[in-house]
Amino acid sequence: MSGGAVLLERDGAAAVVTINRPERRNALDGKTKTELRGALEDVAGDDAVRAVLLTGAGGAFCAGQDLAEHAAALRADPAHAFDTVEEDYAPVVRLLATMGKPVVAAVNGTCVGAGLALALACDLRVLAEDAVLGTAFAAIGLTCDSGLSATLTRAVGEARARELVLLAEPFSAQQAVAWGISGQVVPREEVGAAGRALAARLAAGPTAAYAASKRLIAQSWERDLGATLAAEAQAQARLGLSGDHAAAVEAFLAKRRPTFEGR
Repeated sequence: MSGGAVLLERDGAAAVVTINRPERRNALDGKTKTELRGALEDVAGDDAVRAVLLTGAGGAFCAGQDLAEHAAALRADPAHAFDTVEEDYAPVVRLLATMGKPVVAAVNGTCVGAGLALALACDLRVLAEDAVLGTAFAAIGLTCDSGLSATLTRAVGEARARELVLLAEPFSAQQAVAWGISGQVVPREEVGAAGRALAARLAAGPTAAYAASKRLIAQSWERDLGATLAAEAQAQARLGLSGDHAAAVEAFLAKRRPTFEGR
């Protein structure tokens, strides 16, 4: 896709999804949310895509919901103004968090509200050194959506999450990493290249193992130790029959770099 509110391109075995409303700091209106969901569905279902990079055009990653559109929705029909949370945001976050391939967020600038939630739904992050992040919701009298109450708490801990959500003060990329929002901090002009390099590295890796690891980590919050050990054993047994595992063991013994095919 090209020329729309969301751009989708292939970069080798990786797909690059770009929110393309730089004049609005990549704020999410109805069209953008629909196109973003469609692009993520496309890459999630494409076996030729082995990793995904999510970023924003221009100087912002994503400023969250387009408040001009939201204000119009409130004036027109306040009872349904928040239908978009379940109809649009939840499916997008679910796709990012659960697709069977790694997803990298290249946070090239402003990353607030639902934009922060999108970045945290990704598996890995590359952050511009001058990026500004924030929860933003309390500043307009709202609470978290798009999974932020869970992803932020798991990243930074409950006490810090309460502080960031209730005070809604912006924070820097350096603070984000220090607090536990894992990521690589690079100069702004290097974010795109660093994000693509990381996506390419993951695309060349054992993608079946990545998918299993994503599931285990996500489900670990709901399982006790016994159930976790059992789930890990089952996943290892499945992966142990894969061509990738057999080839990687032989490569290790032969002292050469393995080639992974994702099966």
